[in-house]
Amino acid sequence: MTTRTRRETVTFRHPFHIHGIDRLLPAGSYQVLADEETIRAETVSAWRRVGTSIILPKEDVVEGVLGSEQMLSIRAVDLADARRIDASVAHD
Repeated sequence: MTTRTRRETVTFRHPFHIHGIDRLLPAGSYQVLADEETIRAETVSAWRRVGTSIILPKEDVVEGVLGSEQMLSIRAVDLADARRIDASVAHD
C-alpha cells in the first residue's frame, strides 16, 4: 500500500476552536497535513485520507521557547467545521 502526505496552508480570519483542542486558537495561517493511502480496485485507484494534523504556530505553543512547534492530530470533519464557521462570521 502506498502512502503520501499532502500539506496545505489554511487561513482563519477569526480566532477559532477545533474539537479536541482545549484552547481558542488565534486567527492566522496554519499548516495542515493530510496523510493518505491508496485504495486499489481492478480498474481504478484512489486516495483515502487516514489522518489529519495541524501544526500550531510557535508563539502558541510555549511562550518564550524558540523553535517549538506542536503538531496535533485532528479530525478532517472538525477542521471543515471550523473553516465553515470562520467563513460565516460577519466581516469586521
